[in-house]
Amino acid sequence: MALRLLAHFDVREDVLPSLPVQGATAAEGGGAGVSETVYESLRVLNMERNGNIIYTYKDNKGNAVFGLYDCQTRQNEHLYTFEKDLQAVSCSINSEKTLLAASFVQCTEGGVKNALQPGSKCLTLLVEIHPVNNVKVLKAVDSCIWVQFLYPHVESHHLQNHLLLISEEKYIERFHIQITREDGNRVIIRNSSHLPKEKIAEDFIWSQWDVSEQRLYYIELEKSKSVLKCIQFWEDESFNLMFEMPLDISLSGLGFKFVNFGYDYQQDQERLSHQPSLCLFTNHTGSLCVCYSPKFDSWEEITYSVFYLHKGYRKTFTAASRGADSHVTNGITFLNLGHFVAVYFPGHFLHLLNIQHSDLTCHSLFLTGNNKMAAALPPGPLQPLLGSLVLDCSSGKVYRAALDQSYLMWFLWNAQLDCDRMAALHCALSCSRDPGFQEDQIIQWICEHVSACQSFDLTQEFLIASSYWCVYPELAEVDMLLPYSSTLVWNAEIPGIKLVTEELPLPLMKVFSLKGYWAKLNSNLEYIKYTKPPLRYHNSVVRREWHNLISEEKTGKRRSTMYVRNILDNAIKVISNMGTQTLEPRLIPLLQEEDRHQRLLMGLMVSELRDHLLRYLQGVEKKKIERTVLDYISKLLSLIWCMLETTWRKHSTHPWVLHLNNHGSAADFEVFHLMTRILDATHSLCFPLPPGFHSLHTILGVHCLPLHNLLHYIDNGVLLLTETTVRKLMKDLDNSEKNEKLKFSIIARLPPLISQKVCRLWDHPMSSNIISRNHVAQLLKYYKKEPRNSVIGKSSLPIEFLPLNYFIEILTGLESSYQALCDFEGHDNVDAEFVEEAALKHTTVLLGL
Repeated sequence: MALRLLAHFDVREDVLPSLPVQGATAAEGGGAGVSETVYESLRVLNMERNGNIIYTYKDNKGNAVFGLYDCQTRQNEHLYTFEKDLQAVSCSINSEKTLLAASFVQCTEGGVKNALQPGSKCLTLLVEIHPVNNVKVLKAVDSCIWVQFLYPHVESHHLQNHLLLISEEKYIERFHIQITREDGNRVIIRNSSHLPKEKIAEDFIWSQWDVSEQRLYYIELEKSKSVLKCIQFWEDESFNLMFEMPLDISLSGLGFKFVNFGYDYQQDQERLSHQPSLCLFTNHTGSLCVCYSPKFDSWEEITYSVFYLHKGYRKTFTAASRGADSHVTNGITFLNLGHFVAVYFPGHFLHLLNIQHSDLTCHSLFLTGNNKMAAALPPGPLQPLLGSLVLDCSSGKVYRAALDQSYLMWFLWNAQLDCDRMAALHCALSCSRDPGFQEDQIIQWICEHVSACQSFDLTQEFLIASSYWCVYPELAEVDMLLPYSSTLVWNAEIPGIKLVTEELPLPLMKVFSLKGYWAKLNSNLEYIKYTKPPLRYHNSVVRREWHNLISEEKTGKRRSTMYVRNILDNAIKVISNMGTQTLEPRLIPLLQEEDRHQRLLMGLMVSELRDHLLRYLQGVEKKKIERTVLDYISKLLSLIWCMLETTWRKHSTHPWVLHLNNHGSAADFEVFHLMTRILDATHSLCFPLPPGFHSLHTILGVHCLPLHNLLHYIDNGVLLLTETTVRKLMKDLDNSEKNEKLKFSIIARLPPLISQKVCRLWDHPMSSNIISRNHVAQLLKYYKKEPRNSVIGKSSLPIEFLPLNYFIEILTGLESSYQALCDFEGHDNVDAEFVEEAALKHTTVLLGL
């Protein structure tokens, strides 16, 4: 399926072999030399900010043992043994591994008392473990307690630690624990009899701990309304309430729930699957999403909502299950995949929600259930941990959730709907920095399906999205400034799912001196509030300026030499950057000619995009922005080149040679069709093309099209007659009747300056006629009718034809008078004598002599 779980930790495989041998071996499947008691009681309790995993088990005497697995060294470490028959609920260790906090419920002969029942006893302890020394009771109450040490951002030897206690009685306290070192490295708690503490929050009904960013999210009921709040704990031991946000959700039946404070192994999972589910995800882009699934009354339709708080709206999805009679033991699971959130309903569907670009439903992938999907993820409940890590609570395995690139590629090749192709393409491209990214397969799929999509232009979508993902990981600030999709509106429904979108008020920020994630979130909120229209880059200014430059060149007007030179220098930088990115030899000959117009467009886009980013990214180094711009445009051009290469390599492993002396092959036809689609896609976006693209396209057109179609393409601007193309036409094609007709038609469509150049390459009476006409037209600009003396004797040819003789006399006189003005390009070796000879030959042909 599109989601895969990569093994990160297995409590049985990574812990059991390191445990001491204790009595009889476990049942089949257990670790050798480990008792059945140890095997069955071994489970994961917590994952700390540094990735270390705390686990617990019962030894043969029933004592509660705590251990730590270091995910960096992959080594296990014994932490502490409580010589009592207690059932651990929660455990945490400080960053220096000198203090251990744990909470327990007491065991009875019948097993573990449910901590939620009256009369059950919960004990919360704080232990010095470096070395093992004093034990302090923090709480002894009739309600469950969860513990969590705060971790500084930088590992250092602090003399003060901070411990959160989260109570089932709806309050959170922070204990300040000062330590001192004695006899070298021995660590003891100072003033252990009275530890300072303070209330952090109270009267809340839901809470989630973000261990990686040290944030506490919780929901309070204020005047019957659910209000989401967040506390950020800082490295300097302070904390702030960062924002408040009302949520229009029903939490009836939720009871009291914690997320990421450890896992309660005693709860009935089937009962939990019918309760509301709520969790919150963020990432470094400043996204803030609340995922909510209400209590299910039936399994016929499944409803879940995602509050895109950083976007100012809520999307509520309703999906039909595979069958109302199907037995379901687990409800909806929400998983954090970075730029995506996975909504997984076992055996029914998987919805990959695009969190970063969430405006259009077509950028999120909805997959309905099948046997392959149902078997892809473990059947037990999954609990989010650190980042994209999840805990399979039933097996004690920790996985890293990620998009499955192989499946996405398979899905791309087999998808029939435009919405599925669009979503799968964006999912695949978001993996561009992951190991094994299969860009070549994506390009191959694009080339073979270039005309398959009716709802959007697949080539445009690929070029824009792929170029975006090329530069985004290096400069995340471009998220709001670069386009990520060519599709601005999507009104079609996604089969199998219904959607309702509602606007939301934006979170009310409580702190205004922000940094890191909070600065990015605040920037997103400011963008939503005040930015109309959006700030995403587009080429409208470039298009206008480019057309102006081309028009001025045609009319003889000239801009400042320095201005044009700077633009062309920008293009040189892009082409040079492409050379550094491309190592393997190319089979398609591009970048081998000047193509001034494409270089102007390329240089203008560099200049405009650079100015756009500098305008809004004032805190980013200019050199970094310059590098981002060059990489973005280089990637765009390289993708076009790669598409042509991929199509050509299907048919040949030899370089394509620019020649015109044979008919088009299957490869020629396929590449020509692809180039036409690329040209259409880039034209509407005003994207540059690699220099040489138009020459190659026109030569392929000569190979592949009948003359009337070829001329139709030329007249409508699809094929451009570049000087390189026309020169090859004149040199490579012989003067057969068919080729003469082609050459006449081409020359007739050329601008005068190019026409004068190429006619001299064609040894044919018609080219002599054209050259003569151009020469005469140039000379007659200076003619003034006035009496004059004859300046020549007899004609150079023994023909007495007075009108011609008189005309040649006038031309010779003009040549003598305006010699300097007549020395323009293409007119060397062209004079009145040449004109006279061409005129007589042309007349002879017309008269059939």
